Amino acid sequence: MKVAIVGASGAVGQELLRILEERHFPMDDLVLFGSSRSAGRKYIFKGKEYEVKLLQHNDDFRGIDIVFASAGAGTSKEFADTITKYGAVMIDNSSAFRMETDVPLVVPEINPEDALIRPRGIIANPNCTTIMMVVVLNPIEKISHIKKIHISSYQSASGAGAVAMKELEQQYKEILETGRVSTIEKFPHQLAYNVIPQIDKMTENDYTKEEMKMFHETRKIMHSDVRTSATCVRVSSLRSHSESVWFETEAPVSVEEIRRALEQAPGVKLVDDPQNYVYPMPLESAGRDDVYVGRVRKDLADDNSNTLWLTGDQIRKGAALNAVQIAEYLVKVGNV
Repeated sequence: MKVAIVGASGAVGQELLRILEERHFPMDDLVLFGSSRSAGRKYIFKGKEYEVKLLQHNDDFRGIDIVFASAGAGTSKEFADTITKYGAVMIDNSSAFRMETDVPLVVPEINPEDALIRPRGIIANPNCTTIMMVVVLNPIEKISHIKKIHISSYQSASGAGAVAMKELEQQYKEILETGRVSTIEKFPHQLAYNVIPQIDKMTENDYTKEEMKMFHETRKIMHSDVRTSATCVRVSSLRSHSESVWFETEAPVSVEEIRRALEQAPGVKLVDDPQNYVYPMPLESAGRDDVYVGRVRKDLADDNSNTLWLTGDQIRKGAALNAVQIAEYLVKVGNV
């Protein structure tokens, strides 16, 4: 088994390296690719040093079985044919192919079988906020069909990459040293001591691309007609996203039923004792594989609705871990 990572020097690329090693992914060789900025950098994996190669349109992907692509939508679109030319399975972490009808969009806890039908040799990794939400809601969907979902997200700097995380840290440093922020490059506004109610570009309906991703991707992953309305907000935490989720089911579902389902659900950790101030927080979910969920309660405005709070590591389950789990499934069923 020969594996490659495109975008090895980025936040997700680095997390992929850690997760592949932690989970003892069955592989015999590793190849790292990057842009001209990162080509030549060296990283240690399982005690061996690997140098990042420049990503080019050539035959470097000959003989590679699985490619994790985490270098952005533009790079994925440009290099998809080069990557898959010799039969490699491309597991793409960008938004480039998610809504293409001939590209499966996969969360292994929900629809792993979709990964087996990939006419273009590409499997798309969903948006981070979508992944975490559907992992939590899918066990409830099995009790009663979910008709509507409303979400307010609280997304950390990590969602915009390693550069964004450094910018947030730099802003806090500048405030402490000078009393004002002078570095505003990755975000449209100052993030330190602030929240920004916009993630990604605005679309014509005044929802952002991030918010529309949650609408379309949820339906594709869950094979559902569910309607989703989101407000996605950037907050000044460093790592791990959170979401406040309201959902309406066809039939009433009790809080007790929801808690039982979540306790048994793969990839979910129930942390729910609000009377004793026990609920999920980003500081606790950062660096963890599971999506943490709590504050489960009846919606006071709708008898068929409930609400909950979740938090999860955007770089792990929201990106790198989900991609590795897809690859693990393909290996398990012998479909690489």
